[in-house]
This record gives sequence, structure tokens and C-alpha cells, in this order.
Amino acid sequence: MVLDDLSGGFMENVNPKAVFVEGSVVDHALVDRLFTEHRFEYVYHLAAYAAEGLSHFIKRFNYTNNLTGSVNLINASVKHKVKCFVFTSSIAVYGALKPPMREDMVPVPEDPYGIAKLAVEMDLKVTHEMFGLNYVIFRPHNVYGEFQNIGDRYRNVVGIFMNQLMQGKPLTVFGDGSQTRAFSYIGDIIPAIVNSAFTPSAYNQVFNIGADKDYSVNELASLTMKAMGISGEIRHLDARNEVVHAHADHSKVKKYLGEHPLTSLEDGLTRMAAWAKTAGVRKSKKFGEIEITEKLPPVWLEE
Repeated sequence: MVLDDLSGGFMENVNPKAVFVEGSVVDHALVDRLFTEHRFEYVYHLAAYAAEGLSHFIKRFNYTNNLTGSVNLINASVKHKVKCFVFTSSIAVYGALKPPMREDMVPVPEDPYGIAKLAVEMDLKVTHEMFGLNYVIFRPHNVYGEFQNIGDRYRNVVGIFMNQLMQGKPLTVFGDGSQTRAFSYIGDIIPAIVNSAFTPSAYNQVFNIGADKDYSVNELASLTMKAMGISGEIRHLDARNEVVHAHADHSKVKKYLGEHPLTSLEDGLTRMAAWAKTAGVRKSKKFGEIEITEKLPPVWLEE
């Protein structure tokens, strides 16, 4: 069963074998009803509005959606004796700690998004200790791939670049583009997330997951143009308040859930580009609930 509010996705992406319910994890009455009616044994919680930079300006929405919504699922999982609760957190919990980030580091998030994710991690730990709910926590980073919402102007830089290229627009890069990330292909991380619920040795553990090789945003822009077969210009914007370098160590997840070949960035971009050209341009919408406009990047106000 899939519960999603379609705020960042599309019905055509839903597997036809799934029972789909349109709704939000924030709706605790709906969550409770679904758990009562269907008696779920395993819960995969990937629902979040994952926009680190924007989260500074949408604090109330961020904490309601990403923290309170998670608590609704945790409460229901406790009451209905769920066997394992799998949660996708984020590398954002580490903040500006020196990479490679490791699970034994003490997290120091630097934005409300990362704070909310860390709070859910902490709640899962105390929930296990108090009520025995088993969990697995993943900290993915900079995930991209087919079916991503390329029309979101605030997050998913690969999708933003591809959408801009198809419209003949310059690629917008905050700062000088030297900031680095390990861009992670979706197909490389899903198997571990799926299998973790059925791997008891992984229970009540935290895992970094994603690509091992980091690239600068400037390098990503060039590789995206190559994958799309479209040349474009780069428009450098004022730098924003963000972590400059972020990539993680993945030795722990390989130990517990196995090691598999990872898709190169070039190959992953080629696959996503082929899909993006078929899917076509997505219109970029403004976020409707900006709570603080002070220091908001001007590009996010453009039509």
C-alpha cells in the first residue's frame, strides 16, 4: 500500500500492483485508520519535503510535515505491533562535519530539514527502547534518477538542470559551483532499503547510503549537458547558506547489507536524461507557503 499526497510526485509513477491512497502522513486520523484496517507488518517511511535550503524559510511546514508526520506513523506502528519501521533520514543531519561523514560522528545539522530528520532518528531510538519497535535508519544523499520531480525549483539539482536545458534556460548555480556532493543513482540505493526490513542484523542501526565519488556542481552541470546532448550556459547566483562539501563513508551498509556495483554518474545521468526527454518539461511552481522572506534567494521569487 502506498500513501502519498502527490505534492512532489505523479500518479503515473505509482506501481499498478500497489494499492494507492492519496493523503498525507500529517493526517493522523487517516494514518490510524489505514493501520487499523490493513494491519501492516512493515513500514517504509520515505515521505518528506526534502528541501534543505528552503527549510530555513518554511520552518512550520518543515516540522509539521517532516517531524509530526513521522510521529504519526511511529505512533501507529507501536500500537499495531509493526515488525520493522524503515526510515529514510538524510546526510543533512551531519551539517558541516568534515567528510567523509561516518555514522559514529555526532550529528550537527545546520538547517531545519536536517534538524527534523535527526529528531525522528532520536525518536525511533527511544521508541525502540520504550516499546520495542524495531527500526532501520538510512541517511541517503543527493539522490537522482528516473521519475524524480524535475519541476521542483527548490531541490533535486540534477532534475533542475535537465528541466532548464529542455527549456533553453541557463543552468542556475549558487556560488562559484565548487561545492561538492556525491550524486547517488536511485537504482543503487533502493535494494538495500527494501531488503533491510528482512535483515534482522540491520535492525536498530543507522546507515549512510549512496555514491562514493564526489563531484563539484560545476562538473555535474557539464556532465548533465553531455547526457542531455544540449549545450547550455551557467548562471552563477549569489552563494547561499549551505554545507560546502558533503559525502559519506559507506563501509557499514556494505558490511550489513552487502556490496554491489554502483552506477557511475555518467551512466546514471544518461538513463535519467533518456527518461526526462520522454517525460518532457515540467513547469516549476513556487512554494505556496513561504513563512520567512528575509534572505530568501531572489531566484526563488522569479516567475
